[in-house]
Amino acid sequence: QVQLVESGGGLVQPGESLRLSCAASGFTLDNYVIGWFRQAPGKEREGVSCLYPGYGSTYYTDSVKGRFTISRDNAKNTVYLQMNSLKPEDTAVYYCAADKFITVQAMCTMPPTFNYDYWGRGTQVTVSS
Repeated sequence: QVQLVESGGGLVQPGESLRLSCAASGFTLDNYVIGWFRQAPGKEREGVSCLYPGYGSTYYTDSVKGRFTISRDNAKNTVYLQMNSLKPEDTAVYYCAADKFITVQAMCTMPPTFNYDYWGRGTQVTVSS
């Protein structure tokens, strides 16, 4: 069964950290661009960070640069999003997605209605004091 499963979300205070995981099964992430997206209540989906493992290419949206880091564990077929210095405005449901034949920047900046090959179901991140 082909699927992406996110985990690692939770409730944290401002300034704290979380690491999200996106585990793939049924396919190998090698030839896919992997993206982390988020959607807050009442807002459109936003591309947060994208990675192409083959070249190590990465993209970050401006609001998370210097705070978030995307990475991959080949052996575990998993992509991570390390989120440091979290802010209340980072509160959202975070999703990962995978697609081929697309650049990392394109994947992270496509219109919110664009559909990718594979999607996870999301994990909630809440940043609140």
